[in-house]
Amino acid sequence: MLDLNDYGIKMWDSEKIASFRRTLLAWYDQEKRDLPWRRTKNPYHIWVSEIMLQQTQVVTVIPYYERFLDWFPTIDQLAQASEEKLLKAWEGLGYYSRVRNMQKAAQQIIADFAGKFPSSYDDVASLKGIGPYTAGAICSIAFDLPEPAVDGNVMRVIARLFEVNYDIGEPKNRKIFQAIMEELIDPDRPGDFNQALMDLGSDIESAKNPRPEESPIRFFSAAYLHGTMDKYPIKEPKKKPRPVQIQAFVIRNEKGEFLLEKNTADRLLAGFWSFPIMETDFIGQQLDLFDEGTPQIKETVSQKALFKQDYLLDVTWSEQSFEKVSHTFSHQKWTIQMTEGFIKKAALPNSHELCWVAAADFDNYPMAAPQKKMLAQYLKTRKEAKL
Repeated sequence: MLDLNDYGIKMWDSEKIASFRRTLLAWYDQEKRDLPWRRTKNPYHIWVSEIMLQQTQVVTVIPYYERFLDWFPTIDQLAQASEEKLLKAWEGLGYYSRVRNMQKAAQQIIADFAGKFPSSYDDVASLKGIGPYTAGAICSIAFDLPEPAVDGNVMRVIARLFEVNYDIGEPKNRKIFQAIMEELIDPDRPGDFNQALMDLGSDIESAKNPRPEESPIRFFSAAYLHGTMDKYPIKEPKKKPRPVQIQAFVIRNEKGEFLLEKNTADRLLAGFWSFPIMETDFIGQQLDLFDEGTPQIKETVSQKALFKQDYLLDVTWSEQSFEKVSHTFSHQKWTIQMTEGFIKKAALPNSHELCWVAAADFDNYPMAAPQKKMLAQYLKTRKEAKL
């Protein structure tokens, strides 16, 4: 067992811990939000909510959660879902590996646990895509097991409570916060205890614009009492996403249908459909100067030639210009330049998964945020050009 004294952390005595639990849970009982996943003990439902809530705001998750369970009401139906429907259900939430891992975990449950969601921490943690935090959340909320759920929000609160002088962004330091939570967690109401700390860390003690004077546990907080709230938690800033220049080809046929391509498994946004795209480079711009100006792509004729070479299609290109579209992923920042073209009847090459799709049918295809932004900008420009 981890000795917290070795990390300069003095744990409270049992009386103070009991007082802390009472204070936190009394606040939670009064202030907790009425959320759909808090009206159930179904571990499958709780699992879906916890995966969706990672890197996503509660208000965004609610309609996704309800639709997901409507489409896949059982673990078996999730395990057997088609890729198209699976991605469509997750469309717009981002981090698409999460839902793919959920399906793999559902298949594990069918194979290893006879289709019944496992009820022990080790078994839950063995499922694909479920780490210590998610396993702790599911086990504490669904099964009332005294397992901590340590996420960024919880670590922020704990860092201020005990003035923890370790970077919360370093994975190796997670064990410190886990050990503290193992001491603090209420054995009688572990799920509510975990959710109370999550709520507190996401709102009153948020990373930006915290309101420490409103915190129900401020008089337990060493950082509050010592006037060091601005120091904690310790966290090194994230690296900026790498800038990437993208050329997109918006091509229509004689019926007015758009050419869409399905991203292959080895590409970002695998399984999603979009206009054909390719990565290009900047001219006369250093990548670290990306935010100081708008870089220009090379003459589109070079990309047009590359498109013809790669897709084996003869395109009549238009002179219409479009505003660039931006989209930021966790690790990349895309700047997308669109080029418009038209094709008369032509066979599509087998080297790419391509199809012609009418705009009215786009809802039948899973499309990620960059594609939706491109389409919106294209339609806006085209509408303005006709005015």
